[in-house]
Amino acid sequence: MGISIWQLLIVLLIVIMLFGSKRLRNLGSDIGGAITGFRKSMSGDDPLQSPESNKQPLQ
Repeated sequence: MGISIWQLLIVLLIVIMLFGSKRLRNLGSDIGGAITGFRKSMSGDDPLQSPESNKQPLQ
């Protein structure tokens, strides 16, 4: 017994009525920025890090 598309649409409509589309848009962009920042920090592409901290030790 799963969730049908109609049930999802009703929940989405209620959420939009409660919070408003502008507030949801801001929330979505904030979450997207947080995910982007997290991915950049995980890949090591952060320009704020010093080049010395990215070097591998010689073996």
